[in-house]
Amino acid sequence: MRVDYNISDKFDFGLFIPAILLMIIGYFAIYSATISHPTAEGNFEKQLISGLIAVIIFFTVYFIPTNSFRMLSLPVYITAIVFLLAVITIGKTVSGQKSWLIIGPIGFQPSELAKLGVILALSAFLSKKNTDIESFKDIMIALLLGMIPVALILLEPDLGSSIIFIGMILVLIFWKGISLFGLFVVLSPAFVAIASLFGTYSLIGSLIIVATILLLFRKDLFFSASIFALNLAAGFFTDYVYTAFSPHQQKRIQAFIDPMSDPLGSGYNSIQAQVAIGSGGLFGKGYLSGNQTQLQYIPEQWTDFIYCVIGEEFGFIGSLFVLVLFTSLFIRLLKIASVTKDEFLSLVVVGILSVFFIQYVINLGMVVGILPVIGIPLPFVSYGGSSLLVNSIMLGIVANIYRNRKNYT
Repeated sequence: MRVDYNISDKFDFGLFIPAILLMIIGYFAIYSATISHPTAEGNFEKQLISGLIAVIIFFTVYFIPTNSFRMLSLPVYITAIVFLLAVITIGKTVSGQKSWLIIGPIGFQPSELAKLGVILALSAFLSKKNTDIESFKDIMIALLLGMIPVALILLEPDLGSSIIFIGMILVLIFWKGISLFGLFVVLSPAFVAIASLFGTYSLIGSLIIVATILLLFRKDLFFSASIFALNLAAGFFTDYVYTAFSPHQQKRIQAFIDPMSDPLGSGYNSIQAQVAIGSGGLFGKGYLSGNQTQLQYIPEQWTDFIYCVIGEEFGFIGSLFVLVLFTSLFIRLLKIASVTKDEFLSLVVVGILSVFFIQYVINLGMVVGILPVIGIPLPFVSYGGSSLLVNSIMLGIVANIYRNRKNYT
């Protein structure tokens, strides 16, 4: 008896191929950025080893039982919290952030593992039958699950990773099906917090807007007062959080507003990145021939500013090809999340999509100067073993869900 077997029905090449191509492009860019650097010549080999391990991890995760993801959600979350607590006390400080944990010869960033932990734990909570995302209690529990790691990461302090977590939490709550009022409850504190950065009058104005909207929703007095108090606390707490950032992070935010205010300091990377990309033209200056790259105008260009190497040496065509690959990957992730019938698995895929997409947007925003420089790598492309390995785990989870999508209806 002949059995027709279509491999594409079990293995999603539309998910795997863009990620592999992005990794390969990353290898070329990392090699170019480090080949003549006196202290980073071994980074290409390290990334190559990390890439091989990442592929092994991808296929390992791809073949494990899909129902194990829900069972692992709490252990992974707790482990991530323990590591985040450990890094605050015994972590290694790099670029003003105590974000690296060194265990023997291995160093990694616990915030990367925490991304996976929060996605799994929050998805597990939101998909429980008795969870009502419209209730104030369940909204607060969901926010608490996500904000505990955020608070610990801010203590490092790592503003960039915190933003990724906040965005991911909001996306998961939205995908769960929160109402317009529920979305207002979640987003309004962020609105007030941002407004408070622009002064007292902006803070007062934002609070008046929040109070007006609460009146329009016509909720009970105690509930509305609780929401207003939450917004008031967010506004006053923002100044404390800003002062808790390291001086170099504060300068980065100031440089975002006006890069020319400190062109040789906090605004230097942003200015040089725009020069590098702009000088690439349509087809680029050629591989290993970029002036900004080879003369090392941008410090550690193989990490957060890897896209500059691509833009300068491969030009608009190379830059556009990278954008097409990311767009293809995001569309594929969204489609898998949409067709997955199991709510927990669908939420997991959306959480992974949000992490990749937010990193992508922030990284490109940093490079072209429309967002502050807050140290976010480009997924699958930038140098970094911790990021690459965790990204491969998350991609393996999505591939696993695709493989077993018909078993969870």
